[in-house]
Amino acid sequence: MYLTLLTKLTMKTLSPFTYLLGCFLLLVGNIAGAQSSLDKYLRDGLENNIVVQQKTLSVAQADHALAISRNLFLPSVQLLADYTSGDGGRSIALPVGDLLNPVYQSLNQLTQSDAFPQIQNVEQNFFPKDFYDARIRTALPIVNTDLVVNRNIKSKQVVLADYEVKRYKRQLIFDITEAYFKHLEAAQAVKIYEGALSIVTKNVEINESLKRNGKGLPAQVLRSQSEMEKVKAELNSARSSFSNSRKYFNFLLNRDLDSSIEIDDNFADVSGLDSLATNTTSREELVMAKVANEVSESVVRLQQLKRLPKLSAFVDLGSQASGWQFNDQSQYYLFGVQLAVPLFQGFTNQLSIRQARLDVKASELSLANTSRAVMLSSEMAMNDLLNANANYVASKKQLQAASSYFKLIETGYGEGVNTLIEFLDARNQLTTSQLLNNVSRFELFIAKAKFDKENPTNELK
Repeated sequence: MYLTLLTKLTMKTLSPFTYLLGCFLLLVGNIAGAQSSLDKYLRDGLENNIVVQQKTLSVAQADHALAISRNLFLPSVQLLADYTSGDGGRSIALPVGDLLNPVYQSLNQLTQSDAFPQIQNVEQNFFPKDFYDARIRTALPIVNTDLVVNRNIKSKQVVLADYEVKRYKRQLIFDITEAYFKHLEAAQAVKIYEGALSIVTKNVEINESLKRNGKGLPAQVLRSQSEMEKVKAELNSARSSFSNSRKYFNFLLNRDLDSSIEIDDNFADVSGLDSLATNTTSREELVMAKVANEVSESVVRLQQLKRLPKLSAFVDLGSQASGWQFNDQSQYYLFGVQLAVPLFQGFTNQLSIRQARLDVKASELSLANTSRAVMLSSEMAMNDLLNANANYVASKKQLQAASSYFKLIETGYGEGVNTLIEFLDARNQLTTSQLLNNVSRFELFIAKAKFDKENPTNELK
């Protein structure tokens, strides 16, 4: 319908403003296309956004922490080596010479030989001299409840990290969508002001021509020039907003800030508002609050289980000798079992349990507050969407009335029936209506995107 109207208006060679109005109506009335460009930008944003990459690394870190907690159940093997050598200090005297020399002397006399030589007394230091001990120790936890609870906590932390990524992705989808619509809104605002500038520029030319021919007043020229400068200033502001919206959008996508953005305004009108219903069951914030409460409860169990005994075993295979000797005599094996039973720790464990229970209470309150906050944001998003739709419908009616009014005043002004002030006032009303309709339309799209964020019907992967 709008395409036919635009064709007819063009064929009648109307003013630049009227042609611009037709283009605007064509833009507003286009409801056929899919969100191809926006979908592409959303994929690029989810892939390239720096914060998403950072939070994805957090998930990988949590996965590795869980893997470490699982591997604590496996045996640990390590190589241990000691070397000690010393002299002096305390010693012990062994009178082996005094004890054996008389016996050796008697044996020599009986055998008429020197087969049994005389020996000296021995003085042995406590310090080992040139002594080494090298061994491979294998240790294995047999009973250790701390490891079980720790593994459970680490697994829940992986879930928390994963849902944190999903929560930010859902927020990023909304931020990119909102930034894209703001950019389209700014682009359309520039076109509206350019159309208004074309009208007031033409009006200045007409008034200057009338003045030269003695049919116009200098005041009318000055008034129209003032209006033209005002529109130029508004156009400069609109272009600045357009540039800033482009930079912010590219920032979200982690691209060069001045990269061009494909303008695709092929969006279907928002429909189905009569059947709106809130749905917060898939909100990541709720899942995260519940998992955080479960982690707090696991910490309580961890503190309670610290009072239980722990049992572990070890096996040593090694060699020890002096002078770096290695033979059958130096080799050895040693195994053992260790039992650790906590008896008294200065009441620190009991205090830790109380503190952990307070953390559980805090997490329960946080869960309740999160549930209420999520419900509140969901209800507010629905109200904002309904209000945005009502505003958009009203703005379309206002635009139709303003365009009809301007057309009448423009015709009357050309025929000398209406004054310049009435013409400029009608032009201001029409430009304001165009801007309001432009803002209302994209605010409706943004409100719908926010409602979808606050009431998700799918779980992000």
